Amino acid sequence: MSLTLLHSASAHCARFDAIRDRIAPSVSLTHEVREAWLTAAQGGMSTALAEDIQAWVGAQSHPVLCTCTTIGAVAEAAGAVRIDRPLMDAAAKIGGPYILTFCLDSTRAASEAVLREAAGADAEIRLLSLTEHWTLFEKGDHSGFEAALAASIRKAAPTEGCVVLAQASMAGAAELLRALAVPVLASPELALRAALDRL
Repeated sequence: MSLTLLHSASAHCARFDAIRDRIAPSVSLTHEVREAWLTAAQGGMSTALAEDIQAWVGAQSHPVLCTCTTIGAVAEAAGAVRIDRPLMDAAAKIGGPYILTFCLDSTRAASEAVLREAAGADAEIRLLSLTEHWTLFEKGDHSGFEAALAASIRKAAPTEGCVVLAQASMAGAAELLRALAVPVLASPELALRAALDRL
């Protein structure tokens, strides 16, 4: 059995391989990294870029999981599992209020829209922008990135509801926030399990 994963950063490959090794070691993962697609999409999703993404997804012979939040809606429209949809469904089951955290402005609207689809139009959602920490991820300082995220989230954490880490790149911060009074949800394992269900 095989899955194809569409990434916008090579750092995600090892993360998903580790999850696969733990929950479904017999499944083969093929990684496709398209950093240029994220770069282009940050300036707005053009018709040409959307067509390229959807054509690529449609050409795959195995189920596709798109791990990039920014291009997730376009990939989903072509039949891929969108990284943040299982995350938002899980958050909705816990209930709000929701602290929705993100590190790229290009993911904000998409993440909020999916959470409102799952939790309802009237859901209490507080957006927490942590864009100031993104340069750490871009520099490859993943431990510093996760520590900075965790420190910022601790200051803003609610006493009820849950914290939602909108991007797969933020997942490591969840391990550092286990002592919070509310659940901290990350997308990678939830999304991979949803993609495995398609096999």
